[in-house]
Amino acid sequence: MMKKMSRVLFLSVAALGLGACGPQSEGTDSTAANSGSGKDYDLLVWEDQAKSAGIEEAVKQFEEEHDVTIKVVEKAYGGQIEDLRLDGPAGTGADVITIPGDQIGTAVTEGLLKELTVDQTLQDLYTESAMQSQIVDGKVYGLPKAVETQILYYNKELISEEDLPQTTDEWLEYSKSVLGADSYGLLALWDQIYYAQGVLSGYGGYVFGENADGSYDPEDIGLANEGAIEGADYIQQFYDAGVFPSGLVGEQGINVLDSLFTEGKAAAVISGPWNLSPYKEAGIDYGVKELPLLGNGEHMGSFIGVKSYNVSSYSQNPELAEAFVKFISNEENSKVRYEKTQEVPAVASLADDPAVQESESAAAIAAQSQHAELTPGITEMNSVWEPMDAALQTIATGKAEPKTALPQAVDQIKSAIAAIQN
Repeated sequence: MMKKMSRVLFLSVAALGLGACGPQSEGTDSTAANSGSGKDYDLLVWEDQAKSAGIEEAVKQFEEEHDVTIKVVEKAYGGQIEDLRLDGPAGTGADVITIPGDQIGTAVTEGLLKELTVDQTLQDLYTESAMQSQIVDGKVYGLPKAVETQILYYNKELISEEDLPQTTDEWLEYSKSVLGADSYGLLALWDQIYYAQGVLSGYGGYVFGENADGSYDPEDIGLANEGAIEGADYIQQFYDAGVFPSGLVGEQGINVLDSLFTEGKAAAVISGPWNLSPYKEAGIDYGVKELPLLGNGEHMGSFIGVKSYNVSSYSQNPELAEAFVKFISNEENSKVRYEKTQEVPAVASLADDPAVQESESAAAIAAQSQHAELTPGITEMNSVWEPMDAALQTIATGKAEPKTALPQAVDQIKSAIAAIQN
């Protein structure tokens, strides 16, 4: 039996719709909290890049209802924790941040996030796995705002929906048939574990096993087991066949993939919902689908990412910040945010909303999410990314075979985890 992490996010119906604590103020008087601080706002909110329009109306409403001033600054959500490490102690960090769910564990361990008081009724507003990403040791540290996972984009001018290959074997053959100087079939960033795990898991590879209570077991790493090696062998076929250009490997790979698709040179790419708007703005008439079946008949998997709103432990106005997080994440505001940003909401009840049901991209994300696994949100996951990416890149460039590269990567991961624990 293939061993996989059981924390799978089922969204097909449920949610159409990833150190010591700093100072905290017990008071709720926002004016008192900021008196003498020189700040011209009561809360500083770090929102994701190009996403502030999704909360603009809600922010104004909250300001009016609470007689406060909120300053919203856009920052890349993947790097907000790093910024908070520096800005929090200096008193210039945000009160409310938005971060990937897989950073929660590390942020809690470092004491960067405030525990929230969230009863079961409020937790039940969200899909189970999305909410679970915000819980560490039984305590809630945020509320989910959106979910995302990888999907297949295809250029309708190059290939019709009816002609889409249904398996990766078929995609490989199609890619060979259309390969030319400026012509590619399917492109994927399988030299990165974030994308390659969708293949490895289909053959039996897994990141961490699980303990009896459902928590991750960082001592049980399945990235070099028989299934993972078989999956990596399968990935290697695409590189050996030359259907992926050499520039697709390494740090610039994502730029190469996006460029080839937006220039109309690639029939299809595997990417995420973050490219829905950029690809449209590039003038590409594209369609989206869930990922295809693998060569062994299993459905290609993917990591499911959860974006959340969280309160900084350094906030001088923590209760107001918590109230804002609950308000900005409620059903009404989540729907508005979806309509303006197209980020699939984590609110379960929005599954039946026409605005979500009629969206091709939301449907594709929902369908793929049935085969996705929650990105591990424990600190040990930080030790996985670089060794695995390096191993996959040596495989992609033919410098090492999977049976050699993957065990070496796992040894590095284990050493890094041991260093953290000690």
